[in-house]
Amino acid sequence: MENGRQKSWFGRNWLWVLPLGGCLGVILLFVFGVGAVFFGVSKIIKESAPYEYAVNEATHSIEVKEKLGDVIETDGLFEGNITINNSTGEADLKIPIKGPKGKGTIIVVAEKQGNDWMYEKLYVLIKENQEEINLLDQVMEGD
Repeated sequence: MENGRQKSWFGRNWLWVLPLGGCLGVILLFVFGVGAVFFGVSKIIKESAPYEYAVNEATHSIEVKEKLGDVIETDGLFEGNITINNSTGEADLKIPIKGPKGKGTIIVVAEKQGNDWMYEKLYVLIKENQEEINLLDQVMEGD
């Protein structure tokens, strides 16, 4: 009868634990890395001048409030991009919004010259009937 020492759990199972644990670790690092990049970029864009300006104009627009309701807020993930290179830049965004009466999308196309953003397009597209509410006209009327 042998009186040998029994191997530990890891000693008996290391052949499948190391590859599985290593692969799982790499996958988790990748997922968390992509998530961190995504949320970091989202935060930068949400704090940008074109994003904040567009949301502010839409939430204070009388016409938009008539269509979507008095309380308007962003609704989900935006689409688009912002590129800034020294004193120039471009923004092309689609920002979903919602209110008690419906949903819409803020469309923003802007170009940065120096410290100022010039808005080529700034309107809300109402989801229900595809109506466009031009926010640029309201900005010019308010000046």
